[in-house]
Amino acid sequence: MAITYKDAGVDIKKIKQSQQSIGDIIASTHKVQKRVRTMSGFGHYAGIVEMPGGTLLATHTDGVGTKVMIAQMMKKYDTVGIDCVAMNVNDIICIGAVPISFVDYIAANKNDQKIFNHIVRGLVKGAKEAQVPIVGGETAILPDLIAGKNFSFDLAGMVVGILKKGDMVLGNKIKTGDVIVGINSSGLHSNGYSLARKALLSKHSIHDKIKGIGVLGDALLAPTEIYVKPVLQAIKECNIHGLAHITGGAFTKLLRLKKTGFILDNLPSTPQIFQEIEDQGVEKEEMYKTFNMGIGFCLIAPKDEVEQIGKIFKKQGFASRQIGKITDKKGVYINKLRIA
Repeated sequence: MAITYKDAGVDIKKIKQSQQSIGDIIASTHKVQKRVRTMSGFGHYAGIVEMPGGTLLATHTDGVGTKVMIAQMMKKYDTVGIDCVAMNVNDIICIGAVPISFVDYIAANKNDQKIFNHIVRGLVKGAKEAQVPIVGGETAILPDLIAGKNFSFDLAGMVVGILKKGDMVLGNKIKTGDVIVGINSSGLHSNGYSLARKALLSKHSIHDKIKGIGVLGDALLAPTEIYVKPVLQAIKECNIHGLAHITGGAFTKLLRLKKTGFILDNLPSTPQIFQEIEDQGVEKEEMYKTFNMGIGFCLIAPKDEVEQIGKIFKKQGFASRQIGKITDKKGVYINKLRIA
């Protein structure tokens, strides 16, 4: 019997309906502050307001999700902070913004200074890689809200970025004939863990060593890649039409940029960790709607920019390749399989 994300407790369709409803409600606040003008308030990778003087201020918030449960199982807390920074900064650069400040929120069922220090060391490591200062945060001890006799926690953050109007990359310039360049991921990154846990832990222990993967828990804790430096360089040096961080919703997220046709017909071989999940009964369509499948970030640009984009990412240690193209056939296709 096929296992779906819905079976794991996450119904993407209903979540999107909730998000749309929330977006409709919060839209009533977009004109309450007269000193700024809301330019993008919902639906893209970050909200944008225009400040006095014309500078644009971008904000985004995100968390690590149930990946924190793997950290708890492994009793290893020094990498999820990297994920928290990555999930925020990788999103805000998708509109062309430079991250300038970050705050975090740690909610736990008990105070454990040693564990908190490990979490914050990860945050600091991620922030240094993203070149963004951590300017504050909140640590909340919530024993009646967060269950568990052992240490349990949630981790989220918020990033602020700045950009100029001419630097905005919102996807509106994407056109038929553009190509999609994919940048390799380091693994699952920080999404789909409810489905991954349901599939993998029904067969394996978190400490099992699996051929081609290594210790399962270590593979699942591989930190999310931070793409800030090469993406911002690519925006400066190349003609970039669209940027997409492949997280929740996976490749269906491309439609967030523009309602056009995205054909992914040259993806790399599926990394073993994803193959192991699929082998436990997750159908291919569900895999590509949930997981990054080895591609953590996409850049959309004219074909003659592919070589320079590749050079930029290679210099920063990232493998890249042309994975697809833009067509006028609306939807997202993995080869001939339509996933959105």
